[in-house]
Amino acid sequence: MTLFELWILAIGLAMDCLTVSIASGIMLRRIYWRTILLTSFCFGLFQAVMPFIGWVATTRFSALAEQYDHWIAFALLAFLGGKMIYESFKDEEHHAFNPHSLKVILTLSVATSIDALAVGISFSCIGYRTLQSILMPICIIGFTSLVISIGGFLTGIFAGKRFHFPVERVGGVLLIAIGLKILYTHLCG
Repeated sequence: MTLFELWILAIGLAMDCLTVSIASGIMLRRIYWRTILLTSFCFGLFQAVMPFIGWVATTRFSALAEQYDHWIAFALLAFLGGKMIYESFKDEEHHAFNPHSLKVILTLSVATSIDALAVGISFSCIGYRTLQSILMPICIIGFTSLVISIGGFLTGIFAGKRFHFPVERVGGVLLIAIGLKILYTHLCG
């Protein structure tokens, strides 16, 4: 795989992070650097670690991972999206979906990076045989997700300030749509 192809792959994997970051930024409505950087770091870290796990586990668990990864991602994203939509009908001080919450950040990190697990499996199939050979691809994937997530947060914050609409409902629908896209891609693609 060429360096150009690795960057394109990394950008493609980061699109889920971008969408979730925009939705979270819309909910934040203002810049909270700690939340933005922590979430973006977690997105990048999980996007880098999942291909590594997939690469390591290829010899033992590849069929199992490919069989269920899309269902896990869909369930996590649908649950979080449904919760966001449900919370949007409550008074603002009663909202439980909190983009500052470490539990929410970690759940979103896992949900948006599960498809990267399959990429790690494919890495072993296309010739990445040593730890040294896999380091550059996973660093590119992680870095790209980090940077794109920061951009997504800032875009969402700007959009949230500029356009007044039920942001949590839109964010919830986006999370469910990402989950459905993952499910559709794996079942019909």
